[in-house]
Amino acid sequence: MKKLLTLVIMVAVATGMAFAQAKVFELKLAHADSTDPTMSRKQAQAIAFAAMVNSRSGGRINVKVYGGGSLGAEREYVEGIKAGTVEAGIASGVIANFFPTAAITDIPYLFPTSQIAWNVMDGPFGDKLRAMFLQQTGMRALAFAEVGFRHFTNSVRPIKTPADLKGLKIRVQETPVYINMMKAVGASPTPIAWTETYTALQTGVVDGQENPIGSILSGKIYEVNKYVSLDGHVYGVDWFIINEKFFQSLPADLQYIVLDCAQISGTVGRGVLTYINAAGLQTLIDNKVQIYSPSDAEMDAFKKAMQPAVIDYLKTRMDPKLITEIQDAVAAAVARQKSQLK
Repeated sequence: MKKLLTLVIMVAVATGMAFAQAKVFELKLAHADSTDPTMSRKQAQAIAFAAMVNSRSGGRINVKVYGGGSLGAEREYVEGIKAGTVEAGIASGVIANFFPTAAITDIPYLFPTSQIAWNVMDGPFGDKLRAMFLQQTGMRALAFAEVGFRHFTNSVRPIKTPADLKGLKIRVQETPVYINMMKAVGASPTPIAWTETYTALQTGVVDGQENPIGSILSGKIYEVNKYVSLDGHVYGVDWFIINEKFFQSLPADLQYIVLDCAQISGTVGRGVLTYINAAGLQTLIDNKVQIYSPSDAEMDAFKKAMQPAVIDYLKTRMDPKLITEIQDAVAAAVARQKSQLK
């Protein structure tokens, strides 16, 4: 009995020492959105990831979420991830500054629905994009989530056809994709910082802007623009990225946990955004906003008017074959989905 007790004590001590000596990996996860998970897809995604990884790793990884831009704006924390001062983050538009090919998803009217976008980004084409990102930046893309579809708002008239945009001054991001897109339909693209957009609309510096429903709500654009057209001209992608050196420092079992939880968390972010958009439409209606949903024929007209100019520009920034490849992937995803109707 004494020998058995001694053995039990020795095993317990050895186990305790092993746990005490086990390395804990600290993982800072950054984003620049609101820290309210009911209003921020990134915060919801981030806290879901943290909870899953911390639990599944048995405490061997300690994920801490730094939201609200506490580690800097998107460009700053992506630079930190590249340098290794920040382990991971969720970012969107700024990714194209590090990886120009990321702008491929900004092709106007590329994705007809969120489901098709998810199928493409979570499939072989998305895998190829992530491999290219790793090779060209030294950072790893673990998963994709969703920024959402961008829609036009303005204070002049309903936008039902491309001709309705002619002559309107539209606030855009200062990127060639959006400038070329607006010029293609005769609008006047006006780059203005997001923080200055409300005032620019209020004072008539610009007539309208384009953004996802969530941004239209958070920016209170509905107070100064009473026309919204749900054309979904550009689909935004959130990239969940991680420092490659940190990722490779993890044991294989922890690498899998991080990858799996990142991909699950992307689904969480997508779900929260879908809810925000659905609830947001009612908020717009309650605020007397006139909402217009273009018909299939009208959407086709928008696509034909805007897409060629952007594709011509993107062909100067990436392999044209890649553009054809993503278009084919979209067409195949649509065909697979429609086959379910038979």
